[in-house]
Amino acid sequence: MRAEWNGAVLAESDDTVVVEGNHYFPASALNREYFAASDKHSVCPWKGTASYYSVTVDGATNPDAAWYYPEPKPKAAEIRDRVAFWRGVEITG
Repeated sequence: MRAEWNGAVLAESDDTVVVEGNHYFPASALNREYFAASDKHSVCPWKGTASYYSVTVDGATNPDAAWYYPEPKPKAAEIRDRVAFWRGVEITG
């Protein structure tokens, strides 16, 4: 699977976990040069509190385009150390 935005490959891996239709990539598969921590957080009743990354490619920023659960609840343990995408990031593969 591959995550792309603005002509750049943000992440690529054969090992994604699909939860609620979203591919969660291993954190080790991210091309870190494009990511910056965001102050945004949200809460899912069964997964826990999500943190976000903003993505910047060639001077264009996609705010809060990736999210992850640093401490997922037990029922969502499979997405620990994994990152998912939205806001126009294309997932193919």
